Amino acid sequence: MDQSQLLRGALDAAVLAVVAEQDGYGYDVLRRLRAAGMRDVGDASVYGTLRRLYRSGALKSYVMPSDEGPHRRYYGVTDRGRAQLEEARAVWADFSRILTSLLNSELEVTA
Repeated sequence: MDQSQLLRGALDAAVLAVVAEQDGYGYDVLRRLRAAGMRDVGDASVYGTLRRLYRSGALKSYVMPSDEGPHRRYYGVTDRGRAQLEEARAVWADFSRILTSLLNSELEVTA
């Protein structure tokens, strides 16, 4: 199964979960997603998701100086983002339960 399709559908929730745990800048969010097991997530996908969630009001942003180069844009979750994350958790739990049940089933499929 191609995980990129699954990842595309779940990336908003994953980014919100990581940023809800602790504010972070783009590469930091990417690093934490990969450390959590999302090794195939692409840089551009994460940066695009951060920008889109920011534009939708789910994330706030602020700039902080960095000792290692240029300033970094950090992202944090807004109340709207927390609500979106809670909804994503509920939807995922329901979807996961249904799919697990289907995959563990030995029902015969007929055309």
